[in-house]
Amino acid sequence: MAGEGPASAAAELLDGSLLLLRRWRAAGGGGRELLGAWDAVRAGVVAPALAAASGACLAMSAMLLAEALFMAAASLARRRPERRYRAEPLGACDGEDEESGLLGYPMVLVQIPMYNEREVYKLSIAAACGLSWPSDRVIVQVLDDSTDPTVKDLVELECKLWAKKGKNVKYEVRNNRKGYKAGALKEGMLHAYVQQCDFLAVFDADFQPEADFLIRTIPYLVRNPQIALVQARWEFVNPNECLMTRIQKMTLDYHFKVEQEAGSSTFAFFGFNGMTDTSLFKNQPIHSPELTYLTSGTAGVWRISAIKEAGGWDDRTTVEDMDLAVRAGLKGWKFVYVGDVKVKSELPSSLKAYRRQQHRWTCGAANLFRKTGKEILLTKEVSFWRKLYLLYSFFFVRKVVAHVVPFMLYCVVIPLSVLIPEVTIPAWGVVYIPTTITLLYAIRNPSSIHFIPFWILYENVMSFHRTKATFIGLLEFGSVNEWVVTEKLGNSSKTEPVPQILERPRCRFWGRWTMSEVLFAVFLFTCATYNLVHGPDLYFIYIYLQAITFLIVGTGFCGPSNS
Repeated sequence: MAGEGPASAAAELLDGSLLLLRRWRAAGGGGRELLGAWDAVRAGVVAPALAAASGACLAMSAMLLAEALFMAAASLARRRPERRYRAEPLGACDGEDEESGLLGYPMVLVQIPMYNEREVYKLSIAAACGLSWPSDRVIVQVLDDSTDPTVKDLVELECKLWAKKGKNVKYEVRNNRKGYKAGALKEGMLHAYVQQCDFLAVFDADFQPEADFLIRTIPYLVRNPQIALVQARWEFVNPNECLMTRIQKMTLDYHFKVEQEAGSSTFAFFGFNGMTDTSLFKNQPIHSPELTYLTSGTAGVWRISAIKEAGGWDDRTTVEDMDLAVRAGLKGWKFVYVGDVKVKSELPSSLKAYRRQQHRWTCGAANLFRKTGKEILLTKEVSFWRKLYLLYSFFFVRKVVAHVVPFMLYCVVIPLSVLIPEVTIPAWGVVYIPTTITLLYAIRNPSSIHFIPFWILYENVMSFHRTKATFIGLLEFGSVNEWVVTEKLGNSSKTEPVPQILERPRCRFWGRWTMSEVLFAVFLFTCATYNLVHGPDLYFIYIYLQAITFLIVGTGFCGPSNS
C-alpha cells in the first residue's frame, strides 16, 4: 500500500537506533560513566537544591494557610461598618440643617479619568451625573487624556449636553500625559473650583455607580473624621461571558468578601482598588481608538485633606492607588470597606489583556514593597501591630508569597520531584494545605464551587506570570515601570455584546501563542509521563491536567475570541 513505505522506513530507523544503543551500552560506550556522573550530581547537587526549594515552599505554604485562616476568621467575625462607625444619613441627627454645608451636603468632586473611551464614555458620564446629590454640591470633572480627536470631540459634546441639563460638569484636558492617570488626577486637583470640595469620588470610565452611591458612602466621612477612604465593592456586568471571566469573578469576589473585609475590620487598612488591562506602553503616548486608560483606584471616596497630607498622587510605581493608600495609612488614617454598596464594572475578556493586567498589579505591588518597606518600618505614627500587618500580611504574604508558591511548588517542585527520587514532599504539603486553602475559597463562593478545579489550574498558569512580575518588581528590572491601558467593550446586561477587536481567531498561530507557556507544558508532560511509567504515586493525574491547561492558555484557546 501507499502508506507502507514511510511507515516501514520509520520502523526500521527506530529498530536500528535501539540496536545501536544496546551495542553501545553493552560495549561500555561511556554509558555507565555518564549515568554514574549524573547519579553523583543528582545526589550531591540537584537533590539538595530541590529539597531546599521544597522546604522553602512548604514553609511559605504554611504562611499562606495561616493568613487564609486569619482572614477567614476576621471577615466572618466582622462587625458591619455601620455598627463600627457612625453612618446616619445626612441631616438625620437632631439639630442638623440639610442646607448648612458640611453637616448637610458637603461639596463633592467626582473625577472620571478617560483615555480614548469611545465605548463607555456615555455610560460613565451619565452614571456620574445621575448621582443623587444636590446639583450645586457636586462637581463632575471629566479628565480627558484622549489622543483621538474624534473621541475628544464626542466626550466634550457629552459634557456640554449634561451641562445644559443643569449638571455641574467640567471638561478638562492637558497638553501632555505626564504621570498618565496619576498625573491627570493630580492636575485635576489644581483647578481653583476644587478648593471648595471636601471629598473626592473616583470612577474609572467603565464603572457605573448607582444613584445612591454618595448618599450611602459620604456619611462615613462626614461623621467620622478619622476615616480617609470609603471603598465600595465591584459588581461585574460580564462575569458569564466566558470561563475566564467566571474565574476572575471568583478571585475578585474572594478579594472583596474576605481580604477587604478582614483589612477593614482589623486594622482599618486595605489597598485602594484599581483595575487595568491590555496594550502596553512605556513612557510614551499611544494613539489608538481601541485602547483606553490605565487605572488607579476606583469606586471609592477619599477625604481630600487626607490625600494632601499623604502627599497626593505619585507615579513612582504602576500602582499609584495602592501607593496613596499606604502613605495615608502610615499617617494614621483609617479606611472602611462597605460591601453593601456595589458599583458595576467590566472584567477583561481578552487573555492578553488579563496577562498584562496581572503583570501590572503584581509587579507594581512588589515594587511598592521595595520602595516603602523601610518607610513602614521606621515610621512612628502607627502602632507596631499595624506596621507588622502592612509588612508581613499585606505585602510579604499577599503580594510576594501568594504569587510565588502556586507556581514554584505546584508547577516546579512537585513535577521535578518525580524525576528526583531522593526528594519526597510530605502529604500535608501536597494535599492537606492546598485542600484547606481551596475550601476556604470555595465556601465564600458557593455559587461557583463547581468551577473550583478550573480555577485552581488556571490560577496556577497565571502564577507563572505573577512570579516573574514579582521578581521584576522586587529587583526593579527593565519592565518594572511598564504601564497598561484598558480595553473596554461597554459590555452590560442591557447592551448587545461588542465583538472582540484585539484577538482575532484568524490570526497566525505565532501571534497568538505564548511560547514560554507552551514549553512549560512540554516540561510538565515529560514529568507526568515519567511518573506514569516509573512513579509509585499518582502525581501524573494532576501534572497532566496542569500541562493541558498550560497548553490551552499558551496556544491562546482561552476567552470569547476563540470560542
